[in-house]
Amino acid sequence: MLEKLAKQTAIYGISTIVVRFLSYLLTPIYTYTFTQAEYGIVTDIYALIPFALVLLSMGMESSYFRFAAKAEEAGGTAEQISEGKRKVFATTWGATIVAASLFFAVVMLLLDKVAEVMGAAYVAHPEYVILVVLIILLDVAAMIPFSRLREQGRALKFVMLKALNVFVNVGLAITFMAVGLFDSEFGVGWVFVANLVASIITLVALIPTTERTVPTIDKALLRKIFAYSLPLLIGGVAGTAGEFLDRQMIKYILPEDISMAQLGVYGAITKIAVVMTLFTQMYRLAAEPFFLANFSREEFKESAAAAMKYFVMVSMAIFLGITLFRDLFALIVGRDFREGVDILPIILAGNILSGVWLNLSFWYKREEKTRYAVYVTFAGLGVSIVACLTLIPLTGGYAGAAWARLAAEAAMVGVSYLLMRRYYPVQYDVRRIAEYVVAGIALYIVAEVFAEQCQPTAVVHYGVNAVLMVAYFAYAVWREKIDLRAMVRAILKRRV
Repeated sequence: MLEKLAKQTAIYGISTIVVRFLSYLLTPIYTYTFTQAEYGIVTDIYALIPFALVLLSMGMESSYFRFAAKAEEAGGTAEQISEGKRKVFATTWGATIVAASLFFAVVMLLLDKVAEVMGAAYVAHPEYVILVVLIILLDVAAMIPFSRLREQGRALKFVMLKALNVFVNVGLAITFMAVGLFDSEFGVGWVFVANLVASIITLVALIPTTERTVPTIDKALLRKIFAYSLPLLIGGVAGTAGEFLDRQMIKYILPEDISMAQLGVYGAITKIAVVMTLFTQMYRLAAEPFFLANFSREEFKESAAAAMKYFVMVSMAIFLGITLFRDLFALIVGRDFREGVDILPIILAGNILSGVWLNLSFWYKREEKTRYAVYVTFAGLGVSIVACLTLIPLTGGYAGAAWARLAAEAAMVGVSYLLMRRYYPVQYDVRRIAEYVVAGIALYIVAEVFAEQCQPTAVVHYGVNAVLMVAYFAYAVWREKIDLRAMVRAILKRRV
């Protein structure tokens, strides 16, 4: 079964890497074009959008996977099973559209007050708020249809539509830059115009995949779905709040004359962690429907334990790859933003813990004990608030936010692990996982000490770091007894 997960991860992975690579072309475009403060607005908005999406999706994505699986469990003819799944799809889709529409209406009614709360930049340009709310409305409307493609295993269609969104967005951004629109008074507003157009085109292209299903709500079914999804909603809101809170704290804690610049640098550096973000995202796309499908408890536990080990093993390799060559990765962003590159290892460590927490969440989603998500995410939110209030003023900006995010992710992993051990014990190979973590950190420290003490030339510096990377891979291959020759033969055989 783990081979199926690996295959799905690879499918999503290769395509997601291509799509996200195109998307991350926006980072150099924006950071080489806008000032730190202007890019701070972009960072601010794109931290708020995921929070709004989690709030308005109401945990319906995970609910759709679970209740679609339950429709199969109910049995019956193929037509009855298909109709059961269609009803789940129509209800979850309808509920999210209603929520997003109400959100749009409320923000429009209170536009001036919302802009005032968001800050001076939005008071000067309330149209930024309108554009962003429209983007949120369209993206929420697309979420459940995209989830349906994943549930049906239509990875290629899923990726093609995601790619369409990115192509349009990047293409318009390049066009707007070329004709000088980013230098106009409307400035970063054109970033949101490009995103809005991309969201419209994507939703229109997505509609035919719904097979003429009308988003209607079955009240009895919705009550059952809400009973499952409400804890996920609460936990998701708390968890996402923890993820964007560091950015908001920078904006509201620091003096107004430096806050947006600090936020811009922080946002740019988080973009450098692109490879880790890609890996976690592609893993989530494959793992969520996989682990919420129907198979025995013992199979689930065995697969979850193996998946966690390999996730950490690969994550630490990515951590080393980025941190050992972070000066090269820093070229992704403009020169004015590279001052914050030293916080990159902290951000990457937080991203790894986020993936570990994702792995630890599947058991309670599968067992329909989603209330545990609330405990986990509120623990992280509490730690995040305290850490941000303490560390951001102490460090004077984004470094404190990075450490606060790491502390919050560590707290969620800790609480998740304790709950798992008590209520649904999975025999994770903790010793092997710890070995990979220790090996990765040790090699990183060796590289840092060598660079500081020896002051090597660039060639020697990167040569030594490359050797350290090879050493980690060799250790992982030896430890897992991976037959590289067999893998190469299998790949060549498939090509033939």
